[in-house]
Amino acid sequence: MPGGTTRLATRLAAPEPGWTIEVDAIVVGSGIAGLTAALELRTRVPRVLLVTKDTLVSGSTVWAQGGIAAALDPTDSPAAHLQDTLVAGVGLCDPRAVEVLVTEGPARVRELVARGARFDRSPDGEISLTREGGHHADRIVHAGGDATGAEVSRALVAQIEAVRDDPGIEVVEHALVLDVLTGPPGPDGRPGAACGVTLHVIGEGQRDGVGAALAKAVVLATGGIGQVFRSSTNPAQATGDGIAAALRAGAALGDVEFVQFHPTVLWAGSGARGQLTLVSEAVRGEGAILLDTDGVRFMPAVHPMAELAPRDVVAHAIVAQMAATGSEHVWLDARHLGADFLRTRFPTIHERLLEHGIDLTTDLVPVAPAQHYHSGGVVTDLVGRSSVRGLYAVGEVACTGVHGANRLASNSLLEGLVFAHRAARHIASQVQSGVLRQSSPEQRPGDEALVAAASRARVQRIASDGPGVLRSGDGLRRAGAALAAVPTDAHERLDDGRLLAHPQVAEWETTNVHAVATVLTTTALEREESRGGHARSDFPATDPDWQVRIEVALDPDGTVTTRRSESTLR
Repeated sequence: MPGGTTRLATRLAAPEPGWTIEVDAIVVGSGIAGLTAALELRTRVPRVLLVTKDTLVSGSTVWAQGGIAAALDPTDSPAAHLQDTLVAGVGLCDPRAVEVLVTEGPARVRELVARGARFDRSPDGEISLTREGGHHADRIVHAGGDATGAEVSRALVAQIEAVRDDPGIEVVEHALVLDVLTGPPGPDGRPGAACGVTLHVIGEGQRDGVGAALAKAVVLATGGIGQVFRSSTNPAQATGDGIAAALRAGAALGDVEFVQFHPTVLWAGSGARGQLTLVSEAVRGEGAILLDTDGVRFMPAVHPMAELAPRDVVAHAIVAQMAATGSEHVWLDARHLGADFLRTRFPTIHERLLEHGIDLTTDLVPVAPAQHYHSGGVVTDLVGRSSVRGLYAVGEVACTGVHGANRLASNSLLEGLVFAHRAARHIASQVQSGVLRQSSPEQRPGDEALVAAASRARVQRIASDGPGVLRSGDGLRRAGAALAAVPTDAHERLDDGRLLAHPQVAEWETTNVHAVATVLTTTALEREESRGGHARSDFPATDPDWQVRIEVALDPDGTVTTRRSESTLR
């Protein structure tokens, strides 16, 4: 961190692998990006291993309510979609990546339909399109009203299940990837090419316990970092495993400081923790409005697009209005849209709110911002390659340059589709040509670490109070110091001699949460401005000198280093 040196482990403390398998490519994660990559790779390389932390239908995709953004309407265009994306990204998008997204996106959505996804249709049989914040056209494809992610997941999982018996693909569920294995280091001492992963499988038989899966290419599709914070819309599995593993393997991370806090998450009391109920932006897209606790509508005075302003604008406005009224929430009012329409368009949200005693058709809904999406991640090129040879990242875990400082609504599922497709095709070509070859793993220099599971609440509190919705230099410095004080030594013992931490899932996840919180705090402190998902009370303006990407990586000894790059942004 500025003014000091921060060090992190280069590997997790874990038992030696008790079994080994070898494949051509490993895909880690079973959201839209991971499933798409696995399906594409299956037909192009001899053997694929798909690893998922829970079951195939778990992960963040299934929770996505809004939809998929794509210029499918004849009156819309990829150019218009590109412009809306660049505006939302506040100067930090990579225009080349955005162009890939918006031009290839419509074809990828149509392929998803061909894979069996059933999207909502208008009376004339065409795919029904709606609008969300930051979009100037109706281009959001949705399913089941507000259950798009669940339908996409259903369709892709069905495709995987149909080939379960194919010897060319193996699916391992209930498996946590611990570390990316790397080959002989380069002359600079940095890790060599990715050559597989170590993973812990909770199961029986040949694939249980810690093992090593060797491969010519590894694709990380592990989703987001929601559990770094006290409250989030992300599922419990979102502990930043992919980002932390990539960092330990020597890969560069980018835009880590840009965390999207969804403006309208059900406020369930000041003590609420874990995964909270999201009230989709699509509700505001259909005309719902925001009121403060005095009953005053405040967004028209904040932004020309009012409730449909980019998410960071709405989230920050809500926080400001909460402070002005001394309240812990604001109200979302959809009552004027009509009961029949709301029950039909938002059946899932309606049912989930009823579980909390709130009727969307007759009640005001208390909402407040909560962590929702991470715009940063493992820096990749236009085919998903990271800075470590053989290591790819797709979906939310990646930093493709598409989102910049703030993700445009419903671009995330599209990004997963487009770049997973590109990464799979590139890996296949590199494997077939012999460019990607199997190498033998070597132990990296640096320390191993393990953070006690009992420390997770402490780390989450530090992250929420430091690099949370509204940040400050003093708060970030306190957070950095507090994170550095969290014990990470796997061999530290309590006074009675018992180990403070044991190598097991809860500890490995907490170690990942701690690592992500540390690099997030580091980059948030370095960026002395406010832009998109990064808001500093001590630097409230957007500074053109900060139209750069901050990249963070570990030196061979585990020292956290940062650099600034603007080569792809202008």
